[in-house]
Amino acid sequence: MASVWVGHRGTIRDYPGFSPSVDAEAIRKAIRGIGTDEKALISILTERTNAQRQLIVREYQAAYGKGAGTSEHALIEILATRTSRQMKEVSRAYYTVYKKSLGDDVSSETSGDFRKALLTLADGRRDESLKVDELLAKKDAQILYNAGENRWGTDEDKFTEILCLRSFPQLKLTFDEYRNISQKDIEDSIKGELSGHFEDLLLAIVHCARNMPAFLAERLHQALKGAGTDEFTLNRIMVSRSEMDLLDIRAEFKKQYGYSLYSAIKSDTSGDYEVTLLKICGGDD
Repeated sequence: MASVWVGHRGTIRDYPGFSPSVDAEAIRKAIRGIGTDEKALISILTERTNAQRQLIVREYQAAYGKGAGTSEHALIEILATRTSRQMKEVSRAYYTVYKKSLGDDVSSETSGDFRKALLTLADGRRDESLKVDELLAKKDAQILYNAGENRWGTDEDKFTEILCLRSFPQLKLTFDEYRNISQKDIEDSIKGELSGHFEDLLLAIVHCARNMPAFLAERLHQALKGAGTDEFTLNRIMVSRSEMDLLDIRAEFKKQYGYSLYSAIKSDTSGDYEVTLLKICGGDD
């Protein structure tokens, strides 16, 4: 099955001479005792790929454990943007770290149609093909129209089935066909027919299908603007996309907001945290 990721559009590559045990011990020393050796942490965490960081986590986990809560906002972003292959890797890593199933935790922490959609995405069954089927797009568009705008009430399961399982290229064509049928954008129909976190999730999927770097650029902008910085979102996107499409996200950020992601980080962060993010960002264009 073809991958949607072509070439290397990230800012971080494999660190030569990598040793997870050496790095894990260096991190342990950096955060022990009085104060933290931020420079050591920055050097390690910004120069290792995600695969290398996962090996460090395994080394570190054996002695010190790991755990952090999450939010619906983070769940939506992660499950909407990851490929099926990536979600399978996430599920395996989740079990390795927490000794329990990602699906079980999603089930216990969410409910209703939002839970159904998250579980479908977490299962990693989205089609990854780059080929599109025009007849299927017309059929799916009609199903979506009949499930929402063209009936009393909404058949939420149909929205989940199509938006959580079809490939992004296929969904883009489906959304074009949907507008031809309904004379409305799919986003407007979702806003009118659905609500709450379920609505937020499906809108995120639509935006990702249309232009994922633009979607993530918007998330970064929201994390950096206003009173205070949403470091949780900022860290997650910068780190998780650093090997994938951060260069494209940077380009979309500048296109949408008229200034660079690099300059936004410089103006809204400081100290070693700023140094770390700027190193991951990789450039001021």
